[in-house]
Amino acid sequence: MIIEFEMTDGTQYNTWSPGVLPVRIILPVLLTIALFIVTIFFLMIPILEKNMMDGKREGIMHLTESAWSTLDLFYNHSQNGQLSRKDAQQSAMAQLRQLRYGPDRADYFWINDMTPRMIMHPYRPDLEGQDISDFKDPAGKRLFVEMVQTVNRQGDGFVDYLWQWKDQSEKIVPKISYVKGFEPWGWIIGTGIYVEDVREEIRTITRRLLFTCSGILILFLLVSGYIIFQGARAQKERMAAMEQTRLREKQLIQADKMTSLGILVAGVAHEINNPATSLMLNAPNLKKAFQAFTPILDDHFEDRTEERVCNMPYQDLRQRIDMMLTAIEDSSSRIKRIISELKDFSRPAQADMGKPVNVNQVVEKSVELTRSVLKKATAHLSIQLDPSLPLILGDFQKLQQVVINLLVNAAQALETMEASITVKTGRPDEIGFVMIEVKDTGPGIDLSDLEKIKDPFYTTKRDDGGTGLGLSISEKIVNEHNGMIRFHSPPGQGVTAQILLPENQQGQSEDKGENR
Repeated sequence: MIIEFEMTDGTQYNTWSPGVLPVRIILPVLLTIALFIVTIFFLMIPILEKNMMDGKREGIMHLTESAWSTLDLFYNHSQNGQLSRKDAQQSAMAQLRQLRYGPDRADYFWINDMTPRMIMHPYRPDLEGQDISDFKDPAGKRLFVEMVQTVNRQGDGFVDYLWQWKDQSEKIVPKISYVKGFEPWGWIIGTGIYVEDVREEIRTITRRLLFTCSGILILFLLVSGYIIFQGARAQKERMAAMEQTRLREKQLIQADKMTSLGILVAGVAHEINNPATSLMLNAPNLKKAFQAFTPILDDHFEDRTEERVCNMPYQDLRQRIDMMLTAIEDSSSRIKRIISELKDFSRPAQADMGKPVNVNQVVEKSVELTRSVLKKATAHLSIQLDPSLPLILGDFQKLQQVVINLLVNAAQALETMEASITVKTGRPDEIGFVMIEVKDTGPGIDLSDLEKIKDPFYTTKRDDGGTGLGLSISEKIVNEHNGMIRFHSPPGQGVTAQILLPENQQGQSEDKGENR
């Protein structure tokens, strides 16, 4: 219902009855809720499911290769005369028959030959020694024949079919297995994942998301209802006095701040997407594998230092797991730093810049954290560090964030693996400064864009999800260190980014290894 008011000066104003909410306010709220639901349940969850399935596939591939190494070990024993061929095969089968993994310790390995004939199956001993060339799943697929064909074609690969649920022969579910041929004995070894396991994890995540999103939506509706009510009340009171007019102006200013905050939240969501996905996918698998297998494997390999797992020494494998866990911890720290810098960007705060920092160590750590991204972007990565550089005063993690941002930008700019990235430290022409330089040989940046790349929310990658926050935040961090960041991009010759930081005169006599 529209209500018309006339002020004493003859000016007329239109407003609405508090009991009738205008469509122009309700519609954006409803569209926001709908977009929120669609994004969570029709975009994020399907992507998460695909990534989890890819992770499971990679997991069973590594497990099968580990089991394959067991066959190779006993084959070598038979070749050097320690065991006869028959004894070696029996010992290998016995060891793999007892090998279990997974949350319930119910996942297993099996062996068949190229006939195909079943050699060993922990849950189907009735098939052992039988010709399984005509064995079909409930859908009619001759799964073991397809496994033989896969091995003949490429040596290993994935096969999907229907199979019994672990040791419950009456329950048939979809399964995906990875098989690998062992040529010396003409065997095929494999293991698989149940699609139902992944679906159950997705259902668990969906339930948690449902509860979380429901809470967020309720809170959002309450806040929206409060804003709508306040807006209607303010609009009505505005017709009565100029004081209410000023109140309305304050509300408009607050609404503008909320719009800016919404843009910042969108930027945060983009910035934390990759590390958050890494945590969700890698952390559970790494922790379970590390905690469950390490005590057993340490005991097993205590006197077997020459044995190999996944075609590498066991100690190397353990070191890789440690590196993965470290990467997860670093990703978590990076998320916190990004959020902290976004808060600093919207509400400036004085940072602690009084700690000695070794810029070479900042570069080394940054390259280590982004190595997987850089390896996918270029085959020519060069790192040149000046060991004679003095310490500077600043914040190690904030400078690391700046270097990481420049490295990722350089990697994203490259169009071929033959393009290069060069990272170096040294002394610039400006006396009293230390320099960090990141140079790529990509297509470069147009002069018109180069002048604006450090502006907040300006980006040339908006179609690819860019928000324009990275370089703006990086410049703010460098300014807090009383330094400067500058870019140079000759046409078609890539981009050179230089960070100049003032030397710590007192720190020149300190230990160069101290970084914080």
